[in-house]
Amino acid sequence: MNNNYEKNNQVVIKGNIYSEPIYSHSVMGEGFYEFVLSVKRLSAEVDYLPVTISERLLPEIKDTKSEVGIIGQLRSYNKQENDKSRLILTIFAREIVDSESLNISNQINITGYICKEPIYRTTPFGREITDILVAVNRAYNKSDYLPCIAWGRNARFAGDLETGDKVELTGRIQSRTYQKKIDENSVVTKTAYEVSISSIMSVVDSDNGGEHMKDDEETKSTTEIEDELFTEPDVHISTR
Repeated sequence: MNNNYEKNNQVVIKGNIYSEPIYSHSVMGEGFYEFVLSVKRLSAEVDYLPVTISERLLPEIKDTKSEVGIIGQLRSYNKQENDKSRLILTIFAREIVDSESLNISNQINITGYICKEPIYRTTPFGREITDILVAVNRAYNKSDYLPCIAWGRNARFAGDLETGDKVELTGRIQSRTYQKKIDENSVVTKTAYEVSISSIMSVVDSDNGGEHMKDDEETKSTTEIEDELFTEPDVHISTR
């Protein structure tokens, strides 16, 4: 079994600090702060993504108005609100690097397990979409539960996956806003975060404890991701 948890969940991202870091919590005397990172897409649309950073790394952000590079992981946790549990996503910064040293602006690679039945659907324009929830193991017997969305051929492949299947995928972290009806007279606007999949493949544990990839040509395809808002998946999400 692969216990290299850092390789299970790798984020490389760069952008501008959209909000000043504010104190969030402490763990064993170490303080952690949160801020929002604005990340441009190739389409010129902007994703506004939450970041959690240790107080030890804060001095490495010398200018909050300039672009910053972050290497880390996408983490999740449950937050109780009004007797309901919400899944919260945040980019956990492990390193702050010079943004000019990064060749990519927003990429995540994860290896994990399908933990809920995939939801396959089509848009009114006939585009195929599949929503999956991937459990990614990390140290201390913890797991992150990451909502992901696939399009086109990747959607068809992901739609055939079953709970418990192991997958490797690459994509980008994206944000989108949507409106939620609270009651007959009020609607609130919320922000959702998810992994937009560019490539996905199955991983099979072999009898000798190693791993190998299914040789399926369709799993190697890269699907162009549409820069548009779409209907909120049934399984979701981080909101703030």
